Amino acid sequence: MDYGSLDGGLVRMMNRFWAEGTMTGDVEADAYLRTDPNAVLLGMLYDQRMLAEGAFMGAQRLEDRLGHLDPARIADHDPDEFRALFAQQPAVHRFTNKMAEYTQKVCRVLVDEYAGNAANIWPETASADEVAKRLVKLPGFGKMKAYKMRFALHYFGWRDFSDVPATV
Repeated sequence: MDYGSLDGGLVRMMNRFWAEGTMTGDVEADAYLRTDPNAVLLGMLYDQRMLAEGAFMGAQRLEDRLGHLDPARIADHDPDEFRALFAQQPAVHRFTNKMAEYTQKVCRVLVDEYAGNAANIWPETASADEVAKRLVKLPGFGKMKAYKMRFALHYFGWRDFSDVPATV
């Protein structure tokens, strides 16, 4: 998949994939991201002002602390307690308050609109444009994150967007 239109951490991750066979630099973290669509979505949410590899490992860190990555339980979690869990060192994200808030809001949308499963945002029947339109409606997502998500989905094995022109 041509990612020549991108720059930054996701490009570094994809280059590593081609050189070493791992996106995050951690084979187990990659395997986790291939088994949980919600983790990939949260990884892209966290891919802001921190290393992309750390961003994509954030959901696993969160699951380790909570004992689950259930969107309904995350959405309903006491916000103060959730922020405290989020901030435990190493923090899930450097912007603890804002990203903890976005995480709970994204999880609320997943529960209310996508049956608690991020894969329902990008079913095989949805075009890349439809998926992008759904993603930009999520808290913390903009046009660029929605665009970058197609590459993350492709490389973590959730959707094949290789036939879609790589333009923003």
